[in-house]
Amino acid sequence: MFYDWDDNKMKMIKPIVNILKIIDNYEVFIVGFSGVITDGSSVKSEAITALVNLKKSGKHVILLSNTSKRVAAVARLLHENRVPLSLFDSIITAGEILHYHLKAKQGVYAALGARYYQLGSQEDDGVFSGLDYEKVSDISKADFIYMGAVASLDDTTDTYRAELEHAASLGIPFVCAGNDTSTYKDGKVCLAAGAIAEQYAVLGGKIITVGKPDVKIMEYAIEDYAEMDKAKILMIGDNMTTDIKGANLLGIHAALVSKGVHVNFLGEGYIPDVAKTRELSNSFDTSPDYVISNLRW
Repeated sequence: MFYDWDDNKMKMIKPIVNILKIIDNYEVFIVGFSGVITDGSSVKSEAITALVNLKKSGKHVILLSNTSKRVAAVARLLHENRVPLSLFDSIITAGEILHYHLKAKQGVYAALGARYYQLGSQEDDGVFSGLDYEKVSDISKADFIYMGAVASLDDTTDTYRAELEHAASLGIPFVCAGNDTSTYKDGKVCLAAGAIAEQYAVLGGKIITVGKPDVKIMEYAIEDYAEMDKAKILMIGDNMTTDIKGANLLGIHAALVSKGVHVNFLGEGYIPDVAKTRELSNSFDTSPDYVISNLRW
């Protein structure tokens, strides 16, 4: 086995072919959803097998996702795909956390107003369910923009430029569920809502985003294990800027799944390309401890 060294972080990035190699080092595993458990259209069977064996080994598993879906929707999706919910000690989503913030109306959410314009996908993820907010079809009548996902896998930032420029001219804030700028869906890498939020910020607009790598959300995920040595906690995710960055900020170890949002750069190999992983780490100024092509036992 070959190892490579990350010059910026002074951290050795270790390639592994299966999670069994390192499970004795950890008690808690935080796993991402898209790109780790699913490919955006179907569940990865080898990932579920790995989770089953982790639970049989007495490990704790936390599902932490930047999806705009609420926890009940994710649980329903898992159930429909015959994934036992008992595999997870807890499920946490950006959509659920945003719902809580909108309900509490504290801090930056206190001044949002009640009318929102939904940009991108019009799917109802339940973020506003049961809350006193009104969806409007005209940006000029909105108090803020909301976005949970892009409308199409082929969308680009230019798809939304006219609406973003209009909203920026009105000075209304942009609320985004999730910080991902790209996501892994249907076996391909595509644009995510976080990229549209970034573009809005470039235009001078105010953005409010919820999700990894926010250290407060990372801390919330391990709240039940606050007394545990952080060296016993591992984050498994496919996104360098959210999953791995979040792990670095929290001070826990991380494993990058290479066949996810970075697959076009890292390749499809069964054994991950460590040199390219190091190069990617340097470009994002964040680094995993391990790289694995897919979550497998």
